[in-house]
Amino acid sequence: MILRYPVTFFWFLVPLIILASAQPDSDCHISIGDNKYDFSALSGDHTVSRTRSSPPTNVTDTLRFNICKELSPLDGVDSSDQCSTGTWACLTKTNIKEGESDRIVAVIPIARESELRAEYTALSSPRGVRITLHGPSYPSSTTLEPTPQAFVLNLLCATDVSKPEFKSYDGALVMIEWSAPSGCGFRSEAPAEGGGDTPEREVEAVGSGIGWFFLLLCIAFAAYFALGAYHNYTTYGATGVDLIPHRDFWREVPYMLRDVVSHLCSSFQSRHSSSRGGYISV
Repeated sequence: MILRYPVTFFWFLVPLIILASAQPDSDCHISIGDNKYDFSALSGDHTVSRTRSSPPTNVTDTLRFNICKELSPLDGVDSSDQCSTGTWACLTKTNIKEGESDRIVAVIPIARESELRAEYTALSSPRGVRITLHGPSYPSSTTLEPTPQAFVLNLLCATDVSKPEFKSYDGALVMIEWSAPSGCGFRSEAPAEGGGDTPEREVEAVGSGIGWFFLLLCIAFAAYFALGAYHNYTTYGATGVDLIPHRDFWREVPYMLRDVVSHLCSSFQSRHSSSRGGYISV
């Protein structure tokens, strides 16, 4: 292969200036518009329940949920009496009858990793954020077809953390309400007064730009000499110093620099002499 045009080395510089940075926020940090929310203070498994009367028994609905990651397995509880791995919200229905042992009659994965499709919506009145996590379908007592499940948490802005409240479950949607500072959100840091970056950031940006310029300049020179040498070798069979591209020009560079320096020195001396106002000592 013979390279007739060494200038093609510029194509090799393109990949060197492509930078990629994509780091998504963790599950406990989200952004909605200009507002950011940090749920790390609410991380962990939480339990909320309600009891419904259905004589001669009572039914207790117990919901375990985690808004940041999947639930941890319960120790000492049979696997059939708790949701499988990958569940974020699990609802169990327990039948309670006086004089008899409590009996778990349903274990429902309300939100699960494979169907999660997390949704976050800002609330204005009252202020807060709505978190919606989806789950698989579960057999319904009112319809023939299984019903998709979903977990909805209205996290309201408050100065203190309250206990989560079980609002409702209609066979498909669990509604939970919770008040905490994490529901308030906060805005991204605004730029300094007067707009633009601070002087320190400006100096840093300028320094970084100069560094990139010299780096690319060095790479360009290296590519120029490498491709030029390859061109001379494959085209003319050159070896040794003959491999240097435009060898005669580079050989003359020291002499050209010497002439430039000599010219500058002569110009400086001429100005210095003329400043004496034409006075000649005798």
